[in-house]
Formats: sequence, C-alpha cells, structure tokens
Amino acid sequence: MTTLQLIMLGASAFFAFKVYEHIQTLQDPEDEQNNHSDNSQSADAFSPFSAEDLIEKADEAFDADDMQKALALLIEANTKEGQNPDVLFKIAYILQTLRDFDKSMKYYKEALEVDKNNEYIHNSMASIYRQNGEFTSAKMHLNESIEIDDQNAITYYNYGNLLVDMEKPDEAKEMYKRALEVNPDFDEAKEELEKLA
Repeated sequence: MTTLQLIMLGASAFFAFKVYEHIQTLQDPEDEQNNHSDNSQSADAFSPFSAEDLIEKADEAFDADDMQKALALLIEANTKEGQNPDVLFKIAYILQTLRDFDKSMKYYKEALEVDKNNEYIHNSMASIYRQNGEFTSAKMHLNESIEIDDQNAITYYNYGNLLVDMEKPDEAKEMYKRALEVNPDFDEAKEELEKLA
C-alpha cells in the first residue's frame, strides 16, 4: 500500500468511527420526547424556591403593596403547585385589584372548581359581575355565599350594594340591617343604611 492509500484508509476509518459515534447519540423521537419531559419535569427544574416559599414571598410583596411582584410570585407558585384554591384566589384578587377583570374572573372560576364552598370566591365573583352590570350572576353568587356562611356581614353588605345598583332600596336596607346584626360595628353598612333612610 502506498502512503496515500494508508492516509485514505485512516481517514475513512476515522470518519466511519465519527459516524458511528453520532448514530449512537441519536434517539428515537419518542424516546427523546420522554427524556426531554423527564429533564424538565416541572417548574422545579428551574426554580430553586418551593411553592410555600413563593407564596410567603408573595404575601410579603402584597403587604408592601408591590402587586406586580406578588402576582409574579403567585403565578410561579401556581406553576409548581397547580390547583391550589388559595393561590388561585390570591392571583384573581390581585388581578381584580389591577383592574384586569377578565383574567381575574378566569382565576376565580378555576379556584371555584377546586373549592366550591369558598364564600370569598363567590363574593369576589359577585363583585365583578356587579361591576359589569351582570346583576343576575352577581345575585346568584351572593346567594351561594350566604348558603355557605349566613354569618358573614360582608356578604350582606355586598348584597345591599348590589340591590342599590338594581334600584331596590327597600331590599338593600334589609341587607344592610342584616350586616349590622352580624357585625354591629360595621361602619360602612351604617353609612349606606343612613343614605337610604
């Protein structure tokens, strides 16, 4: 064999070995997808904080009136621990505070699917429906809230406000009175009742 033939044989062997190595690293697309999902199992793969830590930090941000930070932390917590009604409620509440009512309602509905007996979710949804002029839906959620807890003064107060908007002052008075029966120190209910006197 000439030197040129030996070089060509060596080069061919080298390239054949490299092709063999490359083929060994290739995977069936289905296997690759499974491995990819294993590597990125969840948000845990990229976030060092637990859902509980994120919720705690979000509560601190909320108390400091940093709504955007609180919202971002809660959304990350929701990614890590989905279907937590408290997290969904907090996200919805912040979005409602930021006046993003459509997204807020989406999260309230998700929270309600998980926790149907949460009077605060019903109250909050009623508030958005009332604001949008959807009085029938608002009334339905306030009735649900009263069925869950008939000793929540805020529900009666909210119901009174709805009835004022519906131009039913006599019924509104009754709701404000019921709010005051539950909580005699409820100043806002006293003020609204005085306006209707």
